[in-house]
Amino acid sequence: MSTKSLIHQTAESSEHNPLTMSDEQILDQIYSTHVHSDTKFDVDSLFTLVDNTLRRSTHIVDNVVQGSQVSSEHIDDKIPQANFNSPLCTLKQISHEMSCKPPGEEIAHKTTLSILNKLSNYEWDAKAVLTLAAFALEYGEFWLLAQHQPTDLLAKSVAVLKRVPVLTRPAAVHKHRHAIVELNNLVKTTLQVIEFIFELEKLTSYDTKDVPALEPAIEQIPVDVYWAIITITAIVTQIDCLTTESEHKQELSHYGQKINIVLSRLRKQVTICRQQIEEAKYFHKIRKLLQTPTEIMEVFKVLIFSKDAPQSLFDGATKTTIDITVLKKKNVYLFISTLDITDEEISVLRIVYDSIKTNEQYKIVWIPIVEEWSEQLHKKFEILKSKMPWYVVQNFRTIAGYKYIKEEWHFKKKPMVVVLNPHGKVQHSNAFHLIEAYGMKAFPFTSFDEDRINREIHWVGSVVGNLHPDIDTWMKQQKYVFFYGGNDKEWIQQFTKYATALANDVVVKESKISIELFCVEKEDKSLIRRFWSGIESLFVTKAHRTVDAVTQEVQKMLSYKNETGWALLSKGSSVVGSGHGTTILKTVAEFEKWKEVVVKKGFEFSFKEYHERIVRSTHRCSHLEIPNVAGKLPETIKCPDCPNTMEIYISYKCCHNKNTGNGLH
Repeated sequence: MSTKSLIHQTAESSEHNPLTMSDEQILDQIYSTHVHSDTKFDVDSLFTLVDNTLRRSTHIVDNVVQGSQVSSEHIDDKIPQANFNSPLCTLKQISHEMSCKPPGEEIAHKTTLSILNKLSNYEWDAKAVLTLAAFALEYGEFWLLAQHQPTDLLAKSVAVLKRVPVLTRPAAVHKHRHAIVELNNLVKTTLQVIEFIFELEKLTSYDTKDVPALEPAIEQIPVDVYWAIITITAIVTQIDCLTTESEHKQELSHYGQKINIVLSRLRKQVTICRQQIEEAKYFHKIRKLLQTPTEIMEVFKVLIFSKDAPQSLFDGATKTTIDITVLKKKNVYLFISTLDITDEEISVLRIVYDSIKTNEQYKIVWIPIVEEWSEQLHKKFEILKSKMPWYVVQNFRTIAGYKYIKEEWHFKKKPMVVVLNPHGKVQHSNAFHLIEAYGMKAFPFTSFDEDRINREIHWVGSVVGNLHPDIDTWMKQQKYVFFYGGNDKEWIQQFTKYATALANDVVVKESKISIELFCVEKEDKSLIRRFWSGIESLFVTKAHRTVDAVTQEVQKMLSYKNETGWALLSKGSSVVGSGHGTTILKTVAEFEKWKEVVVKKGFEFSFKEYHERIVRSTHRCSHLEIPNVAGKLPETIKCPDCPNTMEIYISYKCCHNKNTGNGLH
């Protein structure tokens, strides 16, 4: 034989050898055998009968091989539909395709394709069940005859015709023990594989959005069905080799390895799908609970605790464990966070607690979110718990409703406060920023209260009022105040110089205009952090509102956070205007050019008019850095300086702080 012919023969052999083919190659060949059709029959009842037959048959084989008579009473037969009609002709045709074939991988492959062609109009799970049923018909009969031939003359005669004694007489059992055990175990494994395929097919009624693991599992089913059918084909060939006492045998070990890999993967996929289905059912349950008037305690129970978890709370005020019935008929603030929460963030809720602790209608509950508890995290939890005088969830497992909290309430790294009324209805999906920005002025922190606050224009007082004792005094006196700062010390010095000169100008003094200066950057880092945290919280509370002058001003301020310089001018607790370092410094430095207008039109009008003129003649890109706060941020944001929609960029930041927590971010 020439080298060229040998290569061609080897390539052709490889093309039909399933043991050397990839899943993609197998798919290419078996998809052409499948026709989408509405061919329906009672596949459930057929599988029930196949399962009954093979479980009892394999049990008989185990007894024969072991030489024992273990009772089969422990096997519970399932009951098919009473009106079930067996597709007997189809089963005989499949059986005929498999019978009396010589051993070999290529032949097994061709036989499998032939069976798939015959079953082209059936669904993939039905193809597998029908093939297994055709095998069960023969295998079950074979071992039924083996069991009854010693006592039943008819069974004995039929058994001889089917060559049963060749394999079941003691000497044959002893000789072929390994082969019989191997093929019997392979039958059990293949039955399990088809059982999982059957279950996966039934799960297709679920939405893959709820059960994402279902899609890749379903896509793999045609290949899994192929391996189940070719394994059955190989088993039949091996039985034929043994009963005909052929010198050739069908090698089953490769099929055993492959079908066990398929079984392992299917078992894992089905387990994951079941978990996701349970999660989806829970998700829909909690959503329905929160949409239907329900006692708050019941909502809390389902949201937080898994079925077997102890349902209790830790009372931070009395340092005792209490039952969750304390939440019955109460307005509840769910304080949700990871263990990375700071003392400052805890203090935001302390103000609320101090105000409501004598009011039995309102309760705060801290819900710590931790992915996987460790001894270190337990210690961290105890430290944080000791700082909280309100109720605390002591559930050292993943919160039952974590997926709902994450997806529906948009929980991220930052703490959030979900407000629930006594009927379990959400009054605010995250009031943390509302509380941080306005404190008890926004009580009881519902969406209605947020709307009320948003209608107020005097927002600056809530941000800067607590920064320094003098600020409250200046605001009460309705003084003008320049709040300013930036990353450039030289810019700060320049602004301080020109703003001081402006405040002390004769025209300003004679007009009885009182102007104060407050440099945020000169204060300690804690104060700077509180200032920008207040601005960020305001932004979050206004992000989904109709864009108005207040929203634009807050956005402007947030866009200046990392700039060289910025300034905000207020009168009392209302904002006159704000500006970037380049425009606001020029406005103040060029006071000589517009101070005459102050005498005629007033300081506020003159300042805004001149500053807007400079802004129009200056081009600057606006950058808005939004912190990764809990809650859903708007998909688009209008530029605070022009009518355009801002482009979206993603940036990441690391301050190189050692993170010892294991919270979910």
